[in-house]
Formats: sequence, structure tokens, C-alpha cells
Amino acid sequence: MNRIGIDAGGSLVKMVFEEKGELHYRKYAITEIDSFIQWLNMTVPTAKLVVTGGKSYLVKEKTSHLVTIVNEFEAMAEGARYLLEQEFHLLHEEFILISIGTGTSIYHVTPSNFERVIGTGIGGGTFIGLGTLLAGTSNFTELVERAGSGDRKKIDLLVRDIYGSNETPLIGDLTAANFGKAHLSQDATKDDQLASTIQLIAETIILLANQVAQMKDVSKLVFVGSTLSGNHMLRKVLDEFSQSLGREALFPTNGAFAGAIGAYLL
Repeated sequence: MNRIGIDAGGSLVKMVFEEKGELHYRKYAITEIDSFIQWLNMTVPTAKLVVTGGKSYLVKEKTSHLVTIVNEFEAMAEGARYLLEQEFHLLHEEFILISIGTGTSIYHVTPSNFERVIGTGIGGGTFIGLGTLLAGTSNFTELVERAGSGDRKKIDLLVRDIYGSNETPLIGDLTAANFGKAHLSQDATKDDQLASTIQLIAETIILLANQVAQMKDVSKLVFVGSTLSGNHMLRKVLDEFSQSLGREALFPTNGAFAGAIGAYLL
């Protein structure tokens, strides 16, 4: 373990290292960064650290290792290329990369170049923040599980809610207004509100991603980032919307570590 790739983001620290020809993955909450540094100092005191992400400076400040900091956007693009090749056997692809972390960044990636086109503050931080306000917990896993058991149709105003039994100009189950029935649904639960929150996040992200895909004339959408980890509802909504817009959605298994992988490779 001579080299370790690290992505120190706003919420998590992701780490990638190689042993016996295979990449291994670990992650820590950013609040546990001192424990992470202690593990590095005790276990791999001579390893070179290649670090990316907004909290890179914390890693550099807290460790005595040789640290190289690399560009976060470049690392994300390089890591995504690697994941596409390894998992989907796609080489020299052009794609739109959507990285859903604390916020969301959207890139246009080609075999030899990349461009961060747009970003939004809507992402995992939004889900945890609103989840805390709605459900009184900031535990990501618990929030995801509760959202999965909720019914967002009790909270969101749908096209068919407006038109009733009359013919609609759009698909009836499309959202007319996120949280548009929250003040009317007396029997709605916190879980329903969390389900609506995920729907709002997914719709915002996919509409932005599709605009970039149209502008760049690209069909493949590649979704990475820790917010997708175990978040089956978010993935489902993104996948269904991508298909309805004529896009191909890909979700690499280790997409949460795209930045750390890119740092390791760079």
C-alpha cells in the first residue's frame, strides 16, 4: 500500500488503495477525520497520499505523510472513466457525469477532456438537512429507509390532481408542484414528506442533467456520489426519468468513490 487516493468532501472522507492487485474502498464521516488520520499514521506511515476534495487541506494539515493535492473535477472525471471501463467495459466514451454529493456537479466528459458545465446546491446535504427538519434525525440510512416507505403522492401536487378526470396535456403522475399538497393532506406522515423530498431532489438533478445532455448532444448519463449509496428510491426516480427523456442511465457500483479513484490514478 504505497499510494492512497483520498476524496475529502463536505460530508465524507473516501479512501481507495490497492492490495494484491485489487482496489479496496473505505469511507469515514468528515467528523471522524481525526480517527481516519490516526489509522493512516499507525497503519501506513510511509504511504503517499493523493488527495482531492474541499477538505483536502485538513488531511494535509493533520498528517505527516507526503501529500499531493489534485484538482477535484479532474479526479472525478478520471475516476468515472475508470469505473465505466471496469464495470461496463465501455472505453473511450463520451458521457454526462452527475456527481451527487453534498451538492451536485454535472460534467461533460470525453475520452481526452472534461468540463464542469453546471452545478446545484441540491444534493445529499439537502436531503439530510430537510430530513432533520422534517423527521428529527440526521442519520442518512434511517432517512433513506423511511423515505422508501413513504408515499410522495400524498404530498406532491400531481398533474392529475389538477385536471381530475379530464384529459391531461401531460402524464398524470408527473409533478405539478413539489410539496404542493403538504398543507392539504391531513393523514400524510413524515415518511411521505421524506419521499417527496427525494422526488424533489431527483427531479431537479435530472432536469439539469438533461439540459446539459441536450446541449452537448450526449445520450449517456453516469450517476456517481455518496448520496446514491443504498438510496434505491433516488436511483429509481433518476433511472425512470432518464429513460423517459431518451437517455441511458448508468450507476457504477463504486460510484461513491469516483473522486478517490481518480485521485489514486492521477
